[in-house]
Amino acid sequence: MNLNRHHGGIIILLSFAAAMLLTIVPLPDGLRTLRPDWVTLTLIFWCLVLPYRVSVGSGFIVGLLLDTLSGTLLGEHALSLSLIAYLCVRLHQRIRVYPMWQQALTVVVFLTLHQLLTLWIDSVIGRPLPTLGYWLPSVIGGLLWPLIYHLLTSLRVNFSVQ
Repeated sequence: MNLNRHHGGIIILLSFAAAMLLTIVPLPDGLRTLRPDWVTLTLIFWCLVLPYRVSVGSGFIVGLLLDTLSGTLLGEHALSLSLIAYLCVRLHQRIRVYPMWQQALTVVVFLTLHQLLTLWIDSVIGRPLPTLGYWLPSVIGGLLWPLIYHLLTSLRVNFSVQ
């Protein structure tokens, strides 16, 4: 029996914990709208790289944790992150062969879809519509994707996450 069959589960959990910490770090009002969606970016990376370990169930659990952490409607992020995880796992073989700029555009689409779903849920429960700055985190997340991809890839390689 090989006990080391699944290396690096703790590294995956720690990367999600770091993403959640980056999500709740207090920022000045002017910078708050520029904060990328760290949790969704981390989920997209792990779903693309290890789709057999991080998938829809992981997206749902991470979404529930994000809902409780951010104080939003329970299940709001769970629904949207499950859908994002499903799309990433379903399309991971195509997305992984894209050049980095096309991966970044795909990530922008996924982040925008996440924001559209949360905006739809917020409008259903009666929250006011946000301003145009609501869409900036998707663009910034796409711009940061090459850096995040290389950072998490080096983390994966250094700790032999399989």
